[in-house]
Amino acid sequence: MSGGRLRTLEDLGDLSTKRVLVRCDFNVPLEGGRITDDMRIRAALPTIDELRKAGASLILCSHLGRPKGKPDPRFSVRPVGSRLSELLDTDVVTCGAVIGGEVRQCRDRLEPGDVMLLENLRFDPRFGAAHRAHASVVGVAELLPSAAGRLVQKEIEVLTRLRDSAAEPFVAILGGVKVSDKLAAIDALIERVDALLIGGAMAFSFLAAAGAEVGRSLVERERFYEVRAAVRKADERGVVIQLPEDVVAAPEPSVDAPRRTVPAREIPRDLMGLDIGPRSVEEFARTIADAATIFWNGPMGVFELEPFSAGTRGVATAVSAAPGYSVVGGGDSLAALRKFDLADGVDHLSTGGGASLEFLEGKELPGVAVLMEDTA
Repeated sequence: MSGGRLRTLEDLGDLSTKRVLVRCDFNVPLEGGRITDDMRIRAALPTIDELRKAGASLILCSHLGRPKGKPDPRFSVRPVGSRLSELLDTDVVTCGAVIGGEVRQCRDRLEPGDVMLLENLRFDPRFGAAHRAHASVVGVAELLPSAAGRLVQKEIEVLTRLRDSAAEPFVAILGGVKVSDKLAAIDALIERVDALLIGGAMAFSFLAAAGAEVGRSLVERERFYEVRAAVRKADERGVVIQLPEDVVAAPEPSVDAPRRTVPAREIPRDLMGLDIGPRSVEEFARTIADAATIFWNGPMGVFELEPFSAGTRGVATAVSAAPGYSVVGGGDSLAALRKFDLADGVDHLSTGGGASLEFLEGKELPGVAVLMEDTA
């Protein structure tokens, strides 16, 4: 990361009567045009409220989904505008464009405290997130006075604490489908944590790379060399890599599929592991309970299907109940906390997604670097 100080709202000075362009992350899940989880919208409210109280008029912008650079009504931000109107108790005008005359007309009608929302930035191929050098993230910030909103400010503070000064023992829990998506994060975390708990489908690449029989479980054999290298590095640094001892296995990820709990290293050839088992939950929970700092990213199984949700629920319960400082990130992990009504027990819910992992890896995030002020 670049050195220096992160510019915050205080650095913008008097905002009364100013128009403020706010790059938000309203990439919310939609089903049939309805928002199924408004957490990312709510996360932006403190910044929006603060700017309105300061007398600014707001132009909000965000990407949503993957409309491939052209308008697609399935990915319109209009449902976001409607939800914002409810949450802010004011009329949020959703402009039907990203740039051009319609945007200028909407802008010119703004009064102090008013809020407008541009259409999906990804409807225009020139716009797009904090870990990518997109025009809406970096380009605007290079041209105009800019600062981090309260959400980004908090994320940087929390992730910096994890990266540079986490209280020990520091335990990281990683899950999800592909080990390839998190190998860089694993390598970086091994240099910082005391224990690394690995669940989800990615655990089977570790198990199989060590010679275990994992049946039809998802395995990335082309990553075995890197997996083994990570294990060697952990051994050299005295870091415990904790893998599942048992798993819930079935012929396929289906609610009706016959399932049974089997040893993680002896999965029958006709079955695949779809969740960590009860013994694994017990062992993971014991490690989590003893941690001073906890970071969790990624579910322990196919938690969307109830027969394979117990592992993720067990880990979520352990993290929520742990006395240590806890941070949970990643869309699936956050969704699991909300599904099991356990979010209130976590100290920080990170909405940074992949950017959070890249920050912990030590990578420079263009959207953060552009907001840094050199203090040298």
